[in-house]
Amino acid sequence: MDREIGGYIELDTYRGNMLYDDGIKLNCGRNALEFLIKTKNIQKIYIPKFMCNSNDEVLKKMNVECCYFSIDARFRPLVERREDDEWLYIVNYYGQLSNEYIQSLGKNIIVDNAQAYFQKPISGYDTIYACRKFFGVPDGAIVYTDREAKDLEFDESFNRMHFLLGRYERSASEFYGEYVNNNEHFGNEKLKRMSKLTENLLHAIDYDFVKKRRTENFEYLHTKLAGLNKLEVTIPDGAFMYPLYVEKGDTIRKSLQGKKIFIPTLWPDVFELCETHELEYDMAKNILPIPVDQRYDTNDMQYIVEVIFKYIKCE
Repeated sequence: MDREIGGYIELDTYRGNMLYDDGIKLNCGRNALEFLIKTKNIQKIYIPKFMCNSNDEVLKKMNVECCYFSIDARFRPLVERREDDEWLYIVNYYGQLSNEYIQSLGKNIIVDNAQAYFQKPISGYDTIYACRKFFGVPDGAIVYTDREAKDLEFDESFNRMHFLLGRYERSASEFYGEYVNNNEHFGNEKLKRMSKLTENLLHAIDYDFVKKRRTENFEYLHTKLAGLNKLEVTIPDGAFMYPLYVEKGDTIRKSLQGKKIFIPTLWPDVFELCETHELEYDMAKNILPIPVDQRYDTNDMQYIVEVIFKYIKCE
């Protein structure tokens, strides 16, 4: 028997219900796309300009023909008619695309729900979820598809936990470099199953609480900031972030950083792919993705709103 008995106790095995436990569990989102390309034999795909280049690297690696498309101000794809063997990659930005709308786009669609973890998969539509965008885990993705994952080794995550554990007890800035390195690590990580450690942690999450807290925080921000927002947004269940689209968003971002409110620029690669006059360029520059996650409550949202309004009044 290879199993060890005795010795020191490791991390407990958690036995709570895991959301999407019936999906295919892989090690990261870009490898989830690789898995679908392989198992679906995808040769040509339409992909939005408004996203990071991680998927571009996968498409290049897999020798898939790629056609870029634009989006409108409601994050909807502007795509001309496709052939039957061509695929469409839909990013559900901030959970703003309903399942009914996605279904109206036809078949041969990959739905990227990396920003819409609590939006249920659509039967018959290949769907990708990215765990680390919503929870304190170092990696992990879940795929819904009609294909099977065979002969994949398990990833291991124990050596990628330090920045998460450190962030729990200290400041984010102290471990930010490790966080960035972890993100870059997946550029070269091969397709594997989700690590046992990450899957175990996902069984420990109170999904009802997370969903409720994220929804409440998003709703509060929308109540206070809708008058400033150039976007017409709906309130998604278990929101990712609140997208505040304003003039001079890039300068507001810098001002917020001075107050230790860290607002990311989610898709910096857009600045190289798009011209300055294009909508995607302006959105990448001036949308402020405000955190609404389960670490924060209404008091935190109120503070963020006060800082934003104080800055705008000073302008």
